[in-house]
Amino acid sequence: MLKIKEKVQFPRDQNRMKSIANTKIAREIYYSSSSNNLRFLLNKRFDWMNNFISDNHIGIEVGSGAGFSKDFIRNKNFKLTDLGDEDHLDIKNIDAQNTGLEDESLDFVIASNMIHHIPYPIKFFRETNRILKKGGKLIIFESYCSIFFQLATIIMKHEGFDFTLNVWDENIPKSDEKNAWHGNIAVPHLIFDDKNIFNDKLGELFSIEYEKLTECFVFINSGGVTSKTAHVPMNNFFLNILHRIDNILVKLFPKIFCMGRRLVLKKND
Repeated sequence: MLKIKEKVQFPRDQNRMKSIANTKIAREIYYSSSSNNLRFLLNKRFDWMNNFISDNHIGIEVGSGAGFSKDFIRNKNFKLTDLGDEDHLDIKNIDAQNTGLEDESLDFVIASNMIHHIPYPIKFFRETNRILKKGGKLIIFESYCSIFFQLATIIMKHEGFDFTLNVWDENIPKSDEKNAWHGNIAVPHLIFDDKNIFNDKLGELFSIEYEKLTECFVFINSGGVTSKTAHVPMNNFFLNILHRIDNILVKLFPKIFCMGRRLVLKKND
């Protein structure tokens, strides 16, 4: 991974985003008529997941935040969960590291842009393995901390990254335990980039069934998912052009431009 710096962190009061982590405002904006850019982005982030989910499957999203995935996941048994108690959640006050759900009760778990917020991600993987049925899927969308993403993070002073942490150490938190919205966007790299280390540390629990890199300017010009920023409104014609440009840039120069990573992990028997 190319790095501008090994470690970048910012005080919360320096954050240049707006309505930071405010799911109520995010939902109000999203369900208004001015959110076409964001709807386009979220469709790209979630629709592909349906390929790994059957109609009769039972599953949840952990750390679902504003809960936009419900508009794109077609499974009727799908439930939203989070640490909070907001009205849009189906199951409230769920810690993804210790859900309290029954053993082997789910066919799939979705984790969208939440692993880099978890203080102890290895506990999350163990817990997810426990609640998934044999052959169950952990379906992930996560950040990809390219040079472009690092630069955007530095400019906006939003979240941060730290490549120096030992992500496998369960005694040291990878993000702020007292702030569920604090993030370290280097965490997915530390977990997934080196497949030999991944297999050594998590191979007894999961195997990687699918992985694809995706997303750049469609994300930058979305206006933000929960925390908000300025953007240029576009219709679907121009958004599709931007998406095609993203695909070319991500394919040719992923370490420079890529900002997203799709993953499906299958629970090993």
